[in-house]
Amino acid sequence: MKLGFVSAILPEQTLAEVVQVAAHTGFDCVELMCWPKGKAERRYAGVTHIDVATLSVAQGSRASAQEAEEDKILQCVSDAGITISGLGYYPNPLTPNETEAAIYSEHLKKLIMAAERLSVGIVNTFIGRDQTCTIDENWARFKQVWVPLIQFAEDHGIRIGIENCPMFFTEDEWPAGQNLAYCPAIWKRMFEEIPSPNFGLNFDPSHFIWLQMDYLKPLVTFADRIFHVHAKDARLDRAKLDEVGILATPLSYHTPKLPGLGDVGWGSFFSVLSDIGYEGAVCVEVEDRVYEQTLETRQRALRQSHTFLRQFIG
Repeated sequence: MKLGFVSAILPEQTLAEVVQVAAHTGFDCVELMCWPKGKAERRYAGVTHIDVATLSVAQGSRASAQEAEEDKILQCVSDAGITISGLGYYPNPLTPNETEAAIYSEHLKKLIMAAERLSVGIVNTFIGRDQTCTIDENWARFKQVWVPLIQFAEDHGIRIGIENCPMFFTEDEWPAGQNLAYCPAIWKRMFEEIPSPNFGLNFDPSHFIWLQMDYLKPLVTFADRIFHVHAKDARLDRAKLDEVGILATPLSYHTPKLPGLGDVGWGSFFSVLSDIGYEGAVCVEVEDRVYEQTLETRQRALRQSHTFLRQFIG
């Protein structure tokens, strides 16, 4: 296994600065964010450490510029002595706004092509969801959007890792969240619908805490589908949950935390990961607001997470 972090927590830093933070802290890899350049509408979104638009297929003189940009990226990462665990982009490709959905799908294709050109084997993202509709009502759109996207990824030799975050935290994501792929029952249905070996999971145990599900059993059940792992913790406030119930917005009764500061049993988690033969990346995802005030506190969060997790990854 390789220990890394998700670059979204360092939005003001350049690619060169991000990989130097990784190297100086002792990380092995980084999941690099690849949002389109522009203003983000939600936290942790809109971060661009690789502009994949500059790496899309080009002809003539543009091809030379593209190759130069590829070489620059690869040299930057190589000089730092780390690797890229995956390219990350987490929109809602199933939004009912079909114009927006088309933009998200096209940008995902750019990530896939960039990943191929940079010899990065994984693109991480969300399935998406129309939050006003049931799972069954979303299913036709799921097939319409994701059958060709997975085929495109397969054609380019890239695996797609779907994170299991429901994207249901605040009132604007009510009533059902913006990502279908949040639980094993839906994963099973997804992989039966699209059995491609290039279609898998970016597994985050923290979401199982507030959803009150077992986060160890799915590691075994879906061992061959776990392409990438996010290391984030969550602390469930049982007293608050007893007051507001599971129909409240989830941030009413749980708090995202750094690894080791919540309710995930990391020793058991890594024990099962090793049992199933997982040898991929485990990337810290910092969403702990206690550490978000400044760049220094966010870098400290990475150092603290590295110190805690390194005991499980030699």
